[in-house]
Amino acid sequence: MGYTVAVIGATGNVGREILNTLAERKFPADAVIALGTDRAVGHEVSYGDDGVLKVQDLAKFDFSTADIAFMAVDAKLVAAHAARAATSGCVVIDTGPTFRMDPDVPLVVPEVNPQALAGYKQRYIVAAPNAATIQLVIALKPLHDRYTVRRAVVATYQAVSGEGKDAMDELFTQTRAIFVADPVVKSAFPKQIAFNVIPQIDGFLDDGSTNAEWMLNVETRKILDPKIKIAATCVRVPVFIGDAASVHVETEQEINADDALEVLRAAPGLSVLDKPGTPEGYITPVEVAGENPVFISRIRDDVTVENGLAFWSVADNLRKGAALNAVQIAEILARDYLEE
Repeated sequence: MGYTVAVIGATGNVGREILNTLAERKFPADAVIALGTDRAVGHEVSYGDDGVLKVQDLAKFDFSTADIAFMAVDAKLVAAHAARAATSGCVVIDTGPTFRMDPDVPLVVPEVNPQALAGYKQRYIVAAPNAATIQLVIALKPLHDRYTVRRAVVATYQAVSGEGKDAMDELFTQTRAIFVADPVVKSAFPKQIAFNVIPQIDGFLDDGSTNAEWMLNVETRKILDPKIKIAATCVRVPVFIGDAASVHVETEQEINADDALEVLRAAPGLSVLDKPGTPEGYITPVEVAGENPVFISRIRDDVTVENGLAFWSVADNLRKGAALNAVQIAEILARDYLEE
């Protein structure tokens, strides 16, 4: 059985990656429809090696003709069209923040909590977490199952593509401006991003944390365990694609780096590259573009706490951090739910 799939935001970074991933993984689709707003309508986007899709008008699309709709657009468009799609019987998979903390909407990372998809019929909407959360919970899941994670201290180093194409353009134009001694113009970011790091992602909350830091905390607890405590600092770095994180974990059971390494090696969605003492023994963002797994390196004991572990994590934020996670959700829906 084939499905009719719509991709809303098909011309954006995540939308294009969803199309690439659907084709690459041979998702069982009889039809794939690219949707966009007025300025994108009529543009062409690639689908697979040889396919080309013409973007259709989102406002005029009849969602009763589709089985699954991926949403990779801003919150205003999600608010305008998600309910319209869901009430038409089309399952919405939203990659943005609109429904993540809605108690009636499953928040899903397939390697971590696929069972949550059983609740999709309450709203016919499934939410995907932020890229940083996806990367974190895939690493924490096997450790939590084996050792019971009590607390994690996380510093993220997040690529500009997480803010969209305009942010990527700003990094490029600022870098070029610095080399040719032109003025540096800021628009997408509150401070210069070229040759700099910015310890702010999204707006500030009353307690001094940012929305991204709050989101990493509450999403992790919704997906994995409400008892886990997260202390996060989220930083934007001058990298186009690929998020990194330094993670320090405290567990209830005794943990050591050698045993934890084997636990992580056996976990789905993870790839461990850990050879201490050499540059070849760890991985960086530039090396993971286009790759599916979350990569783990520099696994070591954290001797500052009784049961502590530290590690370095890297993933393609557009791939596993968004598109692949959404397509994996659709694969489980198609396999286990939509055929019922």
